[in-house]
Amino acid sequence: MAVSEDKPTRARLISGPGILLVWLYGVMVVGAVSRSAYQIATEFDRAPLAYSLSAVAGLVYGFITYTLVRGGETARKAARVCCAAELAGVLTVGTWTMVEPSAFPDATVWSDFGMGYVFIPVLLPVSALYWLRKNARRGDAA
Repeated sequence: MAVSEDKPTRARLISGPGILLVWLYGVMVVGAVSRSAYQIATEFDRAPLAYSLSAVAGLVYGFITYTLVRGGETARKAARVCCAAELAGVLTVGTWTMVEPSAFPDATVWSDFGMGYVFIPVLLPVSALYWLRKNARRGDAA
């Protein structure tokens, strides 16, 4: 059976190094969501901003993971926007926690630029943005 010519092929985003990005984002989803869910359920009044930011980070990681797996040009654009927003969040929260540590009685995923997560939160969006840009230039198709 021949493939229909009128059906567009979805550009793969998870070939090569993209597979590692999906895996790392998946790990970050589990880490951020499970940590924030526990903290929100058990001690939300202790540090509501920190725990809420960790939950938001988990949702962002989940959406980026989904777009990378989905593939296609629309998903690539959505992933680029989310990765840029993620990087802005990491840099903002990271700077905020360094300048005014008392604003965060407990750490977030993005505190100190992700030091508690081996700086993966600051390196991951940079790597993903690079991969998405490089992959777009190559014009990979599945």
